[in-house]
Amino acid sequence: MLLQETIRPSADLRNHYNEISRRCREGKEAVIVTVNGRGDTVSIAYEEYQRMKARIELLEILSEADEDVKHGRVAPIQDTFDDLRKLLKG
Repeated sequence: MLLQETIRPSADLRNHYNEISRRCREGKEAVIVTVNGRGDTVSIAYEEYQRMKARIELLEILSEADEDVKHGRVAPIQDTFDDLRKLLKG
C-alpha cells in the first residue's frame, strides 16, 4: 500500500503537531517536513514505520539469498533438513 504524502513546513510541525500526528496515524499518511522549502524529514505512524522496516529486512534477506544462488553458495535441501534435525535433537 502506498502512503499518501503531504508536504508541510517545519513551522507546522511545531504549531500543529497533534493534527499532523493524527493524520499520520489515522490517514496512513506520510508528512514531508520542509526547511527553507526543501525536504528535511518525514513523519509516519510508528506502526507504518515497523511495517516498512520489516519489508526492508525481508527484501535484504531475499537479496542475500538471490546472491547465494547466483554464486553457487547453496546446499541440497536434504542437508539443510539433516542439519535442522541435529539442532533440534540437541
